[in-house]
Formats: sequence, C-alpha cells, structure tokens
Amino acid sequence: MIAFVKGILEFMTEEWLIVDVNGVGYKISIPSSTMSKLPSIGKEVKVFTHLHVKEDEMALYGFMSQDELNMFERLISVSGIGPKGALGILSTLSPADLCMAVITEDIKTLSSAPGIGKKTAQRIILELKDKMNTLEAIGIGGEPVLEFQQNGIVEEAIVALGALGYSRVDAAKAVQDVFEEDMTVEEIIKAALKKLALF
Repeated sequence: MIAFVKGILEFMTEEWLIVDVNGVGYKISIPSSTMSKLPSIGKEVKVFTHLHVKEDEMALYGFMSQDELNMFERLISVSGIGPKGALGILSTLSPADLCMAVITEDIKTLSSAPGIGKKTAQRIILELKDKMNTLEAIGIGGEPVLEFQQNGIVEEAIVALGALGYSRVDAAKAVQDVFEEDMTVEEIIKAALKKLALF
C-alpha cells in the first residue's frame, strides 16, 4: 500500500526513524544495519516500506534498498517469523548473504541472527529455497548468483573448501567470483583459494 516514504529525516534510533513528509511524521521500524546508511538529521531520505497490519496495530517497516524489502517480505512469509524477527535477521545478514546461506543450506550462518535457532533456520531454508531461485535468476544488488543446486562441480568445490575450514557462505562466494565454464574442480578450488587468501 505504501511503497516508499520520501521526506526529511527528523529523528532516528537503532530501531526506528521518523520521516517528515509534508508536515506528517511517519515512524518507521528499521534493521540496525540501516543506521550507517542514513543521511544526517535534516536531510532528505527515501525509505522503501512495508505496511504491516494486525487487528489492533498498523506498523511501517523500512529499508534503504528494494533488495532488503524483498527479502523482508520473503522472511515474514515463513511460518513463525514475524516482522521483528525478520528485522533481526536483516540486522545481521545482508540480502546477498542471506540468499547465499539459504541456497547453500548454511544453518550456522542463519543461526547467527538473534532469536534464530537451528530449527527456525531449517524452516527458513525449507520454505525459502524455491523462492531464492527467483533471486538467483535476477541477482541481488546486480550481482548474479550461481545456481548451486544444478551444478555438481560447483558443489564439489564448495564442499572441498569447507573441508579446508572455510564456511559454506565464504566458499560459495569465492567459487561464484572465480567460476568460468569448462573449469575443472581442481581449477575452481585453486582459484577460489587465491580469492579467499585476499579476504
């Protein structure tokens, strides 16, 4: 209903901000990671929003990018995940990292978000994996994401890097960066190791 709010930033905390739009102040809940992306008080700001309506409450949730908003709306579609839980996840993980964690079934990374245990992480993966395939096709932030499930060589390289002590998310990112058609598993691993050494 309200796709975005554009106006003067009047006030902000780590949990919410107030935007003045032609004399009307909109209170918008935000992930804590948004704080660093906001302009200073008194400057114009554009916030992509989701209006959450319950029987006794209406609340606006805001994000600095469409990718964050899209991921928020996918998260609240998961049974047991409400808006506050979704904000907590996006305060810890970027949309790209969250997408990668779901695609690679990285329960450990998902569980790093506040209030997300192993069972909830598994449910997120189960319910969002198919939806993330759409994100793979369009990419997040303009960066295409490999279709890991459909590429055995890529998966083999990620598993090998995991055996060397790298997390699945880090390994998958490195493989994504170096992967080219017709590469062997060994070539992918060597190139990815060089990439990881630069992190």
